[in-house]
Amino acid sequence: MASSTSIPPLGLGTYGRTGAEGIDAIGTALEIGYRHLDTAQSYDTESTVGEAVRRSGLARADVFITTKVADTRLAPADFMPSVRQSLETIGVDQVDLLLIHWPVPEAVVPFESYMGALKEAQDAGYARLIGVSNFTIALLERAEKLLGKGALATNQVEIHPWLQVPTLRDYARGAALQLTAYQPLVKGQVSSDPVLGRIAGELGTGPAAVALAFLLAEGHIVIPASASRTNLQANFDATTIILTSEHLEAIRQLDRGYRHINPAKSPRWDD
Repeated sequence: MASSTSIPPLGLGTYGRTGAEGIDAIGTALEIGYRHLDTAQSYDTESTVGEAVRRSGLARADVFITTKVADTRLAPADFMPSVRQSLETIGVDQVDLLLIHWPVPEAVVPFESYMGALKEAQDAGYARLIGVSNFTIALLERAEKLLGKGALATNQVEIHPWLQVPTLRDYARGAALQLTAYQPLVKGQVSSDPVLGRIAGELGTGPAAVALAFLLAEGHIVIPASASRTNLQANFDATTIILTSEHLEAIRQLDRGYRHINPAKSPRWDD
């Protein structure tokens, strides 16, 4: 397993990367230099992540693997068996990070039950780090009271230049909790933004890379997804882009609260 206590700031989202094509895409990312792979029980990509890592020839310690327990598997009878199944499907003894994918209402599964099970999974050695996804500030505060300060490594939420979640961001900074940005490019939509396009032109890069560089500069972890070698490389190169204070301020002005992922099961968002 990856030995660092931190999460690599640039990762690969693997939603949709199934089958042979998925293995090839993830393998290409690893070849380029990605060392953080984000999967989930509900993505059906745990097997492709595991196979791509094995085919890469990289040592297990060199690749940070995240998976998530589905909201349909949070009940006591399902939680641990699902985690063990995930490990078997990926082909590892331990994941580097295990997340609760979505919170559920108390009437479905009590909060203390599934959060306690998450900590038990870590204590059992199934996960080196634990965290959550799609959690609000209220839920994060409950988790801290239950598990202790610093128990959670991250909260994975939708963040991009058009949805900068300032309320949650400021809370997380105060709590020393990193946010992981999923949908950081809104499935490529941000590439049409004229401000990002202008900055990209000034820097000789693409607007997607500028968007990722902005999120990284804000202190977030980013997990863009792509199957294209060109886009995978462009996204990876975002780590080398240095934005000026003027660039950063111009991008901060793009926040419009545009949420792309908002299913009926969503909690009441802070932003």
